[in-house]
Amino acid sequence: MVGSHYDRPMPSTDAHLPTKIEQHDPRTLAIAWADGAESLIDVRALRLACGCANCIDEWSGKPLLEVGSIPADIAPRDIKPVGRYAIQIDWSDGHNTGIYPFERLRKLADNGTLCATDLQRTD
Repeated sequence: MVGSHYDRPMPSTDAHLPTKIEQHDPRTLAIAWADGAESLIDVRALRLACGCANCIDEWSGKPLLEVGSIPADIAPRDIKPVGRYAIQIDWSDGHNTGIYPFERLRKLADNGTLCATDLQRTD
């Protein structure tokens, strides 16, 4: 998959920065964090967690994105760094305006919001 890998040295002073982000399988991203933790993130859950103005009302915080509008087979086509604080994902549904700050990714991963639901799957 073109561009679905982000491997860049990150400062080791901040334990919650990713050291590596890559496509684990068709539905899962793997993130290795500077503190040694690893997260497997369901890509559809990540797409649904987009915080851009197209997906979340800027004034009310109300979700604008309909869950049923995101296909089950959604996939990142490209992952790009945004400075040293976030990634931007170009999704297979054409969406590409969301920025995912590392701090938010880590919080969502740590609280289970984005966890891949079946880590044993083999497809």
